[in-house]
Amino acid sequence: MKHLRWLLLLTFVLALAACGTAETPSPAAGEETLSGTLIIYHAGSLTVPVKALTEAFQQKYPQVEFATESGGSRTVARKVSELGQQADIVMAADYTVIDNLLKPEFADWNIRFARNAMVIAYTDKSKYADEINSDNWYEILLRDGVIYGHSDPNADPCGYRTLMVWQLAEAYYGVPGLAQQLGDHCPAENVRPKAVELLALLESGDMDYAFEYLSVAVQHDLKYVSLPDQINLSKAEYADFYAQAKVEINGSEPGQTVTKTGAPIIYGLTMPKNAPHPELAVAFLQFMLGPEGQAILDKLGQPPLTPPLVDAPDKLPAALQPLVKPVP
Repeated sequence: MKHLRWLLLLTFVLALAACGTAETPSPAAGEETLSGTLIIYHAGSLTVPVKALTEAFQQKYPQVEFATESGGSRTVARKVSELGQQADIVMAADYTVIDNLLKPEFADWNIRFARNAMVIAYTDKSKYADEINSDNWYEILLRDGVIYGHSDPNADPCGYRTLMVWQLAEAYYGVPGLAQQLGDHCPAENVRPKAVELLALLESGDMDYAFEYLSVAVQHDLKYVSLPDQINLSKAEYADFYAQAKVEINGSEPGQTVTKTGAPIIYGLTMPKNAPHPELAVAFLQFMLGPEGQAILDKLGQPPLTPPLVDAPDKLPAALQPLVKPVP
């Protein structure tokens, strides 16, 4: 009888332990230790997507915090290359910014991850808002009293891409001198360091039109003029036509200049060599470049490259290699 009681007690204890194990499963590998502050420098046009991506990541890993800073792509890259600031991830609206300003001294690889298109954003307050369209936009902009602007070409890719659009429009519409006319009609006070800074001027009615990325117009619920594919820098099939546009901007050294050539808009990202939290950066990029992250980009009008492309696959962290393909 005594042995029977001990047997029954042992059976009860084992059953209770089994129930406890079933109700409290162990956390996923790495999830319980993923913590810290991730530093991200990014293009101004990525402000809304980065916010959405970081919030979604924090839902999975609540102990992770983010320190994000936006600006013109060339400006944020120079904070790493010239000012010696530390960032875990740098995202640029033009992947060549990373090639020109960060590689090879400050970064080993560059992932091309998203596309975009140039548009002309406006609101109901804009002059001739009920008239402007894809065919007459340049005629509307050149009317007396119409105020339009763009970002600084030396700081922000959207700025030099605006000037490219003007050059391509001259060729596409067959209007000699159009690019010069558009430039003359847009004074220096209508140029801001980054394109997203023009949004407040649009909303207040102090500016009628702004050259922006499609994603920015979508994310901020702005009206916009869709430009022909031949001039909006969005299509690979028009790469040769885009290439006739050339804009000279400041180089990395005082007095030096660089010529930017028209090309389809492709965003790039990298992890600087001195990233303070490389493991956390890799984990975030796994999420961003995976299905969930790409769905977020697509929903916010920032079409992802599927799959993303990398220029130096042999130098890429092993955890990211399955998510990308080499640049053709």
